[in-house]
Amino acid sequence: MSYYFAIVGTKDNPLFEHEFGTSKQGGDGIARFREEARHMNQFIVHSSLDIVEEVQWGSGQMYLKHIDRFYNNYISCFLTGGNIKFLLLHNPDPSAPNTHASLSSQPNPPSASTSRLSTASLGASSRTNSSSVASNPTSPAAEEAVRQFMVEIYDAWVKNLMNPFYGLNAPVKSPVFRARVAAAAKKYL
Repeated sequence: MSYYFAIVGTKDNPLFEHEFGTSKQGGDGIARFREEARHMNQFIVHSSLDIVEEVQWGSGQMYLKHIDRFYNNYISCFLTGGNIKFLLLHNPDPSAPNTHASLSSQPNPPSASTSRLSTASLGASSRTNSSSVASNPTSPAAEEAVRQFMVEIYDAWVKNLMNPFYGLNAPVKSPVFRARVAAAAKKYL
């Protein structure tokens, strides 16, 4: 599975971006996004911000789980107290057995209203058909791994905010922060 992680500021500006692959189940940690779709990751993540803004006021939780889906890409969100958004795009391995393969083979791209599905509308059958976490990003084990990843990144984020040289809504350029994101990704995803 390939991942694209982005931190989005209070003014919907990107603060941090990182691509990585799974390190579990024999993965090497390298993102395997298709080259023609790689440039779409930022667009897909930022298009889900509208859904984040709708969901954030109805839930008292910081971790919002899966908030959006575009073809075979799932977006998870974690909100900080300062309205900074951690967004994680999951792209399951196309070679893995997949219960959602029919979505990626649609001849016409879905409209914005049909491509977005809430967690409640994903259905229980898609959660139980596949036993591999890599082929089912909505499984409880995958959701828990993403939650733990987000909590660890939140801890690193708070430490970054405490740096007196960091300004709010400024891009994060710290190599220590990037290393912590990579370590958390390797540990949980």
